[in-house]
Amino acid sequence: MRKKPAKSREDAHLISKVVGPLPLLNGFLDRLQIEALFGRFVPCTDRRLKLAPAVGLGVLLRNILLAREPLYGLTDWAQRFDEPLLGLPADAASLFNDDRVGRCLDALFLADRAALMTAVVVGAVRTFKLDLSELHNDSTSISFCGQYAAADGTARKGRATHRITYGHSKDHRPDLKQLLFVLTSTADGGVPIWSHVDHGNTSDDGTHIATWDTLRQLTGTTDFLYVADCKLCSQQNLGHIAREGGRFVTVLPATWGEQAAFYEWILTHDAPWIELLCRPNTRRQASEVKDSYRGYEWPMRTAQGFRVLWIWSSQKEALDRATREQRIELAVEKLEALKARIGQPRSRLMNLKQIKEAVDMVLHETRTERWIVTEIHAVTAERFAQATRGRPGPKTAYVRHQQVRFTLQWRSDAQALLNEARTDGLFPLITNDESLSIKQTLVAYKHQPALEKRFEQCKSVLEVRPMMLKSHTRIEAFLFLYFIALLTEALIERETRSRMKSLGIEKLPIYPEGRLCAAPTTDRLFYLFQDLRRHRLVGADGYVHQRFYDALSEPQKAVLRVLGLSATQYLATAEDVMPTAGSPKKLFPT
Repeated sequence: MRKKPAKSREDAHLISKVVGPLPLLNGFLDRLQIEALFGRFVPCTDRRLKLAPAVGLGVLLRNILLAREPLYGLTDWAQRFDEPLLGLPADAASLFNDDRVGRCLDALFLADRAALMTAVVVGAVRTFKLDLSELHNDSTSISFCGQYAAADGTARKGRATHRITYGHSKDHRPDLKQLLFVLTSTADGGVPIWSHVDHGNTSDDGTHIATWDTLRQLTGTTDFLYVADCKLCSQQNLGHIAREGGRFVTVLPATWGEQAAFYEWILTHDAPWIELLCRPNTRRQASEVKDSYRGYEWPMRTAQGFRVLWIWSSQKEALDRATREQRIELAVEKLEALKARIGQPRSRLMNLKQIKEAVDMVLHETRTERWIVTEIHAVTAERFAQATRGRPGPKTAYVRHQQVRFTLQWRSDAQALLNEARTDGLFPLITNDESLSIKQTLVAYKHQPALEKRFEQCKSVLEVRPMMLKSHTRIEAFLFLYFIALLTEALIERETRSRMKSLGIEKLPIYPEGRLCAAPTTDRLFYLFQDLRRHRLVGADGYVHQRFYDALSEPQKAVLRVLGLSATQYLATAEDVMPTAGSPKKLFPT
């Protein structure tokens, strides 16, 4: 048999496409069955659409996680990749524009997002075996530019909407309107499992009852431990959870009388503290000083009968002391400036009332009223002047003028400072769980910062600022995708760190210059793979003469080894032999 002549390479050209971290991301999205669930809950009901909502939402979700390009830049971004890696049909990248993505968001808004979120979360819990025995809740504000006059809370197309309005801005932007973004995560890896959006002027303490009731339906039990900050601590919230058989841990607010009573008691008594924890300071690894915690259960319960557990933290003690010293230093600096103003010949502070108001303002602004004692003294100064004009002589008469001048002095209140020092490092926890020890209660509350880290990732890493969307209904759909993005990020981090622990790997060289990282984040893992490309040498007739990839670096290989993947498995998803769009080749066992 004669051999088929080899095709000429004379007119061949090189086509390069980005692979990046998409195989890694697609593996987790496939395990979560995100695109299948999008197709189930956000069906394509408009035949005029050239892009199915499930496909468009899948690409938009990948963009949120990888690039955060604006909607008008999605077409150029998508064309850097092969369509199957983005879940797109062949030659569909040109169909991907901001108008069609906007219609995909419209479809998501009209879908049953609560049922979709439930399906996603239940699948994540089953697939990744998440522990739901301890759940943490918190909220943050999402600010927007623009007036959004139509976002007045009235229903749109049969769906409830929320008011984008002014409120207490946690972004410190009171000039911008906002929505309230409420998030609940597990203690097991800080994985978000529920989220909802509320009106921009909603108070945080008014969201807990509805959230807890939803979590009870989601988990099918009331036995989970519900942990939140002091906004949970109201008689209505705590009473509802306790009556329904739930358990909670939160911080006792300073406005409750139990805190003032304990502070008064601790001034004259020594509490029988017990050692709870002693561990190295993760922020000062080179230091020999360790963070230690002590606990004491106050025998006096709240009026509702809940336990009050007082915690002393060495780290908080140092922080309280440093904060007090900074405030006193600032107050002294401002008092010095005020004293100089008072002593000026033409000072506007000419009477005792004006000076006292200025002093009180300084102490109030620096919050040092309890620690600094001020004294204002009046000094009468005499001045003699000639009674008549002319050159003075032996018989010149003089008139005595008296002028009252004020001096300002201050000193520290030694006893007040001693009393304040006895309360340094203290904070109270409140719980209705009689079975929890003081240590278990503290450990549960110490998981709360993991949820706050998710908010930080949402705003700084994922850059949640959907200001380009004119429709507030699309904004609500867009924030739903941000919840899915946070969930995916958390699962990737949890899986990576869990595999590192099981393999006995303490750190991975994923920072520049091969520096080690003990707790890899998803954003850092994606950044590590972002420049990985696949190249094909294609002839004029479309024949592929050769295909090859950028060489994997040692840090990339180290990450793949942790995830149990070979370079061949990772790169195989970029080949033309991929399955049909929307179902990438599985990288991880289900």
